[in-house]
Parts: sequence; structure tokens; C-alpha cells
Amino acid sequence: MMGYYILIGGIALISWLVSSKLKSKFKYYSKVHLRNGMSGAEIAEKMLADHGIHDVKVISTPGMLTDHYNPANKTVNLSEGVYNQRNASAAAVAAHECGHAVQHAQAYEWLTLRSKLVPVVSVTSSLSMWVVFGGLMLGAAAGVGLGYWVAVAGLVMMGMATLFSFITLPVEYDASSRALAWLKAKNIVTPEEYKGSEDALKWAARTYLVAAIGSLATLVYWGLQVLGGRD
Repeated sequence: MMGYYILIGGIALISWLVSSKLKSKFKYYSKVHLRNGMSGAEIAEKMLADHGIHDVKVISTPGMLTDHYNPANKTVNLSEGVYNQRNASAAAVAAHECGHAVQHAQAYEWLTLRSKLVPVVSVTSSLSMWVVFGGLMLGAAAGVGLGYWVAVAGLVMMGMATLFSFITLPVEYDASSRALAWLKAKNIVTPEEYKGSEDALKWAARTYLVAAIGSLATLVYWGLQVLGGRD
């Protein structure tokens, strides 16, 4: 158990460092004002229009770094700091979220797969650890039948969340690639502004990478407790 706490503590520390770096990057590039004077909302609307997407709305949502694309109601949700601001950070985030809208419109396979897993993962992710604990308490490590299968069921649920986190990686990286390619092709940003947008999205992607690694490490640890502890 001590090894688990050290593992989770280490991952939590790395996650905090990456998150802090991301926030500092966005704060820094928020000072790099766009020469064209476009707001995040205007950039998002233009990117959607340039891709022939006219059924997606760009709306403002409360909070910081709460930006997301909702495929259910086809909305690009931009945080207040992105929706109204006119800087490299806002341009990067707005274009990135529109990248997801483009993925949706073009039926990008990884986004489609991720969307199919959302209903399952939304239920299993919160229950998996409790199911594994329940199985261990019933004697899974000692090879007791019922406890073992309960724990295995928990591992399967945990595995779904891990799979989801890894499927999220190509979805996020592809959205960033689409965003940066469009920003450059349409001359939305200057070379200096582009570097800021690229760096900001790079750090945003790393938060998903750390989350995926943390999910896998947790799955492996509890898998060893359940499967490796049997007589």
C-alpha cells in the first residue's frame, strides 16, 4: 500500500507541476496581443465558417480553462478569458476547440470512439476503485472465488477509464494540429503569435498525457494487487 501512495503522490506532483506550467504559459501568452485584433469568439466563428460548419454555436462559459466542445448540442464553449480576449492564448484555445468541431463534422474516428465511451466511463470511473476494494475485502488476493471476480470486474471498469484517457490523446493532439495549421494557413497570427499559440497548446496536451500515464499506473498497481497476490 505504501508503494501505491508513493506512486500516486509522484504522479500528483507531476500533474501539479504541468498544470502550474500550463497556467503560467497561458498567463504569459495572454500578454501577446494579436495584431489583427480578433477576439477568441471571432476566431472560433471564422474557423468554423472556413470549414463550412454553420450549425455549431460559439458561446461563453464561466471559469478559467473550462473551454470545451460539446458534440451533443454542437457548441464551442469558450471561457470568459478566451471568448472576449484578443491574444495568442485566446487564439490557441479558440482554434483548438473548433478543431474538435471539425473532427466531429468529419467523423474523425478517434473522437467517434471517445464519444461512444463517454456514457460508460461516466459511470464506471467513479465506481471502479470501490469495486476493487470490495473484491479485495472479500478475499480476492487469497484466491477466494467471489472476491476475485468482483475485483476483476473493478479492474475492467478501471481499464475502461484508462482506455478512455489514452484515446483522448490522439483526439487532443489532432485538434491542436488542426488549429495550428489553420492559424498559419489563414495568417490569423504573426510568426511570434504563432509560437505562443503553439507553446500554449503543447503544455495543454501534456496535461492529458500525465493523466493517461497516471491512469495506467493506477491500473497496473491494482492489477498486481488482485492478480499478482493470488496463491
